[in-house]
Amino acid sequence: MDASPSALDPFAGGPLPAYRARIAEGVLTADPSQRMAAERLQDLWVKLRDYDPRPEPAAAGGLLGRLLRRKPAEGADEARPHGLYLVGEVGRGKSMLMDLFFAAARVTRKKRVHFHRFMQDAHARIHAWKRADPAGDDPIPPLAERIAGEAALLCFDEFQVNDIADAMILGRLFQALFARGVVVVVTSNTLPDNLFAGQPGRDAFLPFIALIKSNLDVLVLEGARDYRRARLRGIPIWHVPADGRADRALDDAFSQLAGAAPRRAERLMVTGRTLTVPLAADGVARFDFAALCGQPLGPGDYLAIATHFHALVLDAIPRLGPDNHNEARRFITLIDALYEHRVKLVASAEASPDQLYAAGEGAAAFRRTASRLEEMQSQDYLALPHLT
Repeated sequence: MDASPSALDPFAGGPLPAYRARIAEGVLTADPSQRMAAERLQDLWVKLRDYDPRPEPAAAGGLLGRLLRRKPAEGADEARPHGLYLVGEVGRGKSMLMDLFFAAARVTRKKRVHFHRFMQDAHARIHAWKRADPAGDDPIPPLAERIAGEAALLCFDEFQVNDIADAMILGRLFQALFARGVVVVVTSNTLPDNLFAGQPGRDAFLPFIALIKSNLDVLVLEGARDYRRARLRGIPIWHVPADGRADRALDDAFSQLAGAAPRRAERLMVTGRTLTVPLAADGVARFDFAALCGQPLGPGDYLAIATHFHALVLDAIPRLGPDNHNEARRFITLIDALYEHRVKLVASAEASPDQLYAAGEGAAAFRRTASRLEEMQSQDYLALPHLT
């Protein structure tokens, strides 16, 4: 007897059956708030089956094509289902649910991206357009057309607005995307009404908030458990020495923190260049010390990691001293970024934090970093929410 399609493909029936299957397998624990979100995502999944607001190929190049690409497809906005704005505190399972939805979505052109990376790419494309078009044509319509050509469904993880440069273009960009029939699903720790709160120029940002609320249904994911924090319980944080046993412990830690999320390399855009994260899943990154601190990286790179990931698994921190002063300096900058954004660090090292840089020039300056590393192992620190 042949296996049913749903048995061969756990996403064939949509995100709700996939969520229930994970509960049945013991991968997830039943949660009423998550179930409600899965039901809402299932409803959107049904509406989006084989959705494509622009099945015809894009116009050809040249001036005519350029003019046509500025014009949204007729009727695309009216046919577009409402998207979903999934909001809740850190660790409530928002990203996991969106991953189930994205994997199941029967949309030919779809894209899932961290919002910070999306905005970095948008700014880079705008900059390239302005360089190619010094006459000063508006870059937003062609940018929206290009994005809409790449994806009819856009899924953004960790939607947050802290940058005035982002705030200045978001309203017009999203208006143009919605006009082209793009459906948007986001996860966020912040209610729409609280986006960009307390920032200069927020009054000019309010129309974007209204735009989000009129095009995305807002669903608050409430729950008693912080699933990310629960995963940290019982995981040793600092492993000495950095040997085979520590390697296996870090493998286990990464597996527990990432859960069932797919493992893959990720790329972050940092001031116009690419920073490759060798291994990442569900907001957890893994590096070895040589790749992260033995290369000429700077504060911007470490800030991108700290805002993009809630946890970092770091392999093989060596003893530090004057002989590897550059690596030590970068490590200090890395820890400052992780600490300030409350990133959880699981690491293997050749010594305890207070013995990592025990003597020589620079040892005194390292004491503050050692103190932070000790604090980052405390239950109080592990209970803090990640700051994006």
